[in-house]
Formats: sequence, C-alpha cells, structure tokens
Amino acid sequence: MAPGDPVRQQVCVRPGTVVSLVLRPRTDGKRWTALRSSAPVFVLPSGWRLGADGTARASLRCAGTRGGVADVTALAKEPDLAGAGGVAFTLQVNVVPHTTAG
Repeated sequence: MAPGDPVRQQVCVRPGTVVSLVLRPRTDGKRWTALRSSAPVFVLPSGWRLGADGTARASLRCAGTRGGVADVTALAKEPDLAGAGGVAFTLQVNVVPHTTAG
C-alpha cells in the first residue's frame, strides 16, 4: 500500500449486530468529515460525531434478517480546503445470516 492510499479492513457479523466504529485522529493532518455506506439496507451508519480531539465515532447498524455486503467509507480532508474530501478508510462489512440445519 502506497502512502496516502486508503486503509481497507473487513469484518463479518451476524444480522442485527451494532458495531461501534472509532477513528482516531489522522497523523497526516487530514480530518474525518463523513461516513458513507454503499448499501444502507445492509449496514446503516448512525450517530456520526467528531470530537474536539479529532476522534470520529459512529454506530454501524446491520440488517436484522438479511445477509449482504456493504463498504463503509470514511472521508477525510485538509481542514482548510472546501469539499467533502477523499476516501481515507474503508470497512467491508459482511452480514452473514445464521445457518439452519436441514
């Protein structure tokens, strides 16, 4: 991974799971600006807040009954530049339903 490339992580969870996401301040001077889900029907970010120390926090609420995949992306930008900023972190969330025995 080259410097400046977004960080990518992956997690598997059961339906109905709520994941707490904590993003510490960035060392490159960029600040967290927003959180987006590629599939809100499977993973819905809520409670986004940015602390005075630069730490961002959110809850990721996963679908209650269905399985699927969503990429949750965190955007970051320089504090003195306009615009939403670029993707700095991606969390791929796999919602995996319970298996049933036949």
